[in-house]
Amino acid sequence: MTLPHAPSHAPSYAIIAGGDSRAFPPGDPFLAGAVPSEQAEVMIFLAGAPFRSDPARTAILIELGCECLGVHTGEAAGEEGSNVLGLARWRNGADPPSPLVELVRQPRSADGAIAAARDVLASAGLTVVVVADQAGRIVDRLLRPKLNAALRFLDEGLASAHDMDVTCRLGLGYPEGPIERVQRGGLADHHDVCRALFEIYGTAAYAPARRAVVAAHRRAHGVG
Repeated sequence: MTLPHAPSHAPSYAIIAGGDSRAFPPGDPFLAGAVPSEQAEVMIFLAGAPFRSDPARTAILIELGCECLGVHTGEAAGEEGSNVLGLARWRNGADPPSPLVELVRQPRSADGAIAAARDVLASAGLTVVVVADQAGRIVDRLLRPKLNAALRFLDEGLASAHDMDVTCRLGLGYPEGPIERVQRGGLADHHDVCRALFEIYGTAAYAPARRAVVAAHRRAHGVG
């Protein structure tokens, strides 16, 4: 379910941030559209800001990393859900955020909250996809194993980084190859996402590739 076009009218929204947001970094136009919290129909909590429930709001959004929304709201044997939703804007490491937002719902999330959240985000020109509350959601669960595979092929000497990237661009029609993508976004950032998914799912495809582990180690020791 996607909403790529902006609605004619969107609810007002307020933002409470605990620091710099990965979804909406400083200077993002979305931040400038916020109103004071007492005027807002929708509350948006970014960058780890303490979440506060408020049934009087049409919707409440919490920025997520790889974690489930249930980490913040709690769960109730598949009956959980309210006006609280999750927000994850996909971003390739240090690259600017993409236009894609994964809007996370729970089994009993309010339809009105989903509609309001979609309208708010679409009004900023973002494409909204509604997803179930699963760690990593769609993009990272599909993409990270492919990037890991390319890094392992490089280690195995199957092909050079250049040749793999050219093959994916020309043979598969991708706008860029896997090695250039993961290097541009940052191997250490790729490591962090993969490690979180591997700890949750235990699937070998999510285990960080060797080069990503090296990059994370060097970052930890202030090298490179």
